[in-house]
This record gives sequence, structure tokens and C-alpha cells, in this order.
Amino acid sequence: MAQSKPRSRNYILGSAGLALLLLLAWAFWPRPTPVDLGTAATGEMVVTIDEEARTRVRDAYVVSAPIAGRLLRIDAEAGDEVIGGETVIARMVAAPPSAIDVRTREQARAGVDAAEAALRVARADLNSALADQDLANATLSRNRILLSSGAVAQAAVDQAERQKRAADASVDTAKAAISMREAELANARARLIEFNETPGGVETVNGQPVNANAIPLEAPISGRILRIIQESETTVSPGQAILEIGDVSNDLEVLAELLSTDAVQVAAGDRVIIDNWGGEEPLNGVVERVEPWGFTKFSALGVEEQRVNTIIRFTDPLEERASLGHGYRVEVKIVVWEDIGALTVPSSALFRSGGGWAVFAVEGKRARLTPVEVERNNGDLAAITGGLEAGATVILYPGPGISAGTPITARELAE
Repeated sequence: MAQSKPRSRNYILGSAGLALLLLLAWAFWPRPTPVDLGTAATGEMVVTIDEEARTRVRDAYVVSAPIAGRLLRIDAEAGDEVIGGETVIARMVAAPPSAIDVRTREQARAGVDAAEAALRVARADLNSALADQDLANATLSRNRILLSSGAVAQAAVDQAERQKRAADASVDTAKAAISMREAELANARARLIEFNETPGGVETVNGQPVNANAIPLEAPISGRILRIIQESETTVSPGQAILEIGDVSNDLEVLAELLSTDAVQVAAGDRVIIDNWGGEEPLNGVVERVEPWGFTKFSALGVEEQRVNTIIRFTDPLEERASLGHGYRVEVKIVVWEDIGALTVPSSALFRSGGGWAVFAVEGKRARLTPVEVERNNGDLAAITGGLEAGATVILYPGPGISAGTPITARELAE
């Protein structure tokens, strides 16, 4: 009996030690690492340059004041359709004369009095010339009668004809002098016109009274009024902008300000996807030109950037974008590369390895380091030209705990 107790104790200790070893082995045995998995697939892939842009009318016409004057209130509104050469979009009257002080007014009145006196002198000279003309005509008639009877010589008739022509010339001179004096009188009276006098009658247009001397301004082209720069009645100077007109239907384009590093990748003819413009479906366009001149612009964060204007033309029918106008915000995606049969993997599966790109492919239930050649990467998908085949499973977002041969398991998504 004494020997059976130590033997049973040994059995118990041995069993406990074996259980402890098994527990430690289970605790430290390497477990599969949960990972996110993706698949290499063949399909269409595009690489785009994305940028905010705005629409604009290619040839917008700014109607300006042709002379200095007073612009009458504009009844038209933004969005109204106009016909080039027919629709009157604004009216203005010439600038009135400036106000005159008391001394200048008295000098002008004295000038009027002098002009009236000079006119009376000219009319008196005309009466004198008419009297001389009547006498010369009578003398010539009398000498011609006497010449026929031989009472006077031919020389007397010639002298009478010369006097008649001289009298006729004096009459013409006197009449011209009267015209000059009348013009001088009108000029002197014009100096007395006050700035608050509005010569001319009043006519009505659409039931509204309009100064008869108002100058109508007609639309230069057919289209729609984009904006009214000066709506209220005011005094304008020559060349001052009044309103802007453009053909929104047929002359609308998109202006995108690209970074210069992106602009060098864009060429005329590149396909463009115009999105987030307010419609249900994206619109299509094409790059018309990339301007050769860059300019400096500061971003919202104050970063200095070099930008380049890129002009995009719509290719969709007008009916699909009829609601777009001038200065609307859109987003453009300029396609700089595309392939309808590219072998792609998620960009999140790529990482740098040995100076190149690599992925962790899944072989069995272990990770296998696989170098790949990346042709293009758009941030979502990467087109590869070697290293993988279509249908291969790759690890997404490989962390530092993943290496070649690491056992892995697919992470279960939380419901």
C-alpha cells in the first residue's frame, strides 16, 4: 500500500504537466491572420484628371454706352431672349449741358443781343442790295430800248449789264450774311440752355413715356441676356458697360483650370466626363484646346499653384443640357488613358518592394509575395502587365504583420 500512493501521485503530476504543455502549445501556436481580400480581374479601366470647372459662353458681348449721357431705366431682365439688330435692350439720352453761373449767363445774354443786332444789320444790307438790284435792272432795260432806237451806244448797255451782275452778287452776299448772323444768333442762344431743360417731345414705348431724343441701343447678336450690369437710370460715360448678352444654347463651353503638371498630360481631342452638374446622368465632352499660357493662383489653403486654362466642348445634344447656363459649376474628368481589357487589381493591394511594386497573393491559405508590373494607377484600380493572372486573390491593405508564408484567413465583415 505504501508504494501505490507515490505511483498515483506521479501519474497525477505527469498528467497535469502534459495538460500544461498542451495548453502552452495551443496558446503559442501561430494562428491565421485575418485579412481583407480582393481579386485580380479583367475589365475596363480609365485614368482621369479630375477638377472642378465652370461653364461659360464662348463669345459674350458686353453692350456699352456709345456716348456720355443719361441711361434710362432698363426694363429687360436677365434671361430674356433678344434678336440681333432688332431688339431694343436699352435707351439713353445725350448728356445735358452743364450748369452756368450768373456772370456766364449775362455774357451769353449780351452775346444774344449782339447777334440779334448783327442780324438786323444784315437784313438792312439785304434791303439796300435789293434796291440797287431793282435800279440796275431798270437801267439795263431802259438802255436796251434806247440802243434799239440809236439813242445810246453799245458801251452804255454793257455798263448797265455789269452793274446788274454786281447788284445780283450784292444780293447773294447779303443773303449769305443773314444766314451767318442767324447761325450766330442760334449759337448765342444755345449758350443759355440750362442743364435741366430737355428739348424734344415725349413718346411712349409699351405704354411708358420715353424721351423722343432717346438713343435706342439694339442687341448686337441673337441670344439671351446673361446679366444686367447697370439697371437703374443713371449717368454713364462713353464705353461704360450696361449689360452682357450671349448665346447660351449654341455657344456654351466648359472652362477648367488644371494644374500645370496635369495639363501637360492632356491633349486636344481627349474624352471628358462632365459630372455633378445637377442632372441625373453625366454629360460627355471633348477637350478643344489647352492654352499655352499658365498663371499663378492661390488655393483655399493659401498654396501658390500654377494653373492652365483648358477649354472643353460639349458633345451631347442641347436637349440633355438645356438647363445649364453661363457660370455654372461642374466637375470634369478628363480621360488621359483607358483600356477596355486591362488586368486590374485594387490599388490598396500594392506596396513597394525592392524598388518595384508587389502584392501578396493568396496561395492555399498562406500569403505569397508576388512582384508585379504596374502600367497605370487611378487611385482605385491599378492596371498590371505581369506577375498575376485574372482571378487571382490578393490581400488588401497588407500590414507589417504580413510576410511571405504568413497563414491568413478572410476577415468576416461585421453585419
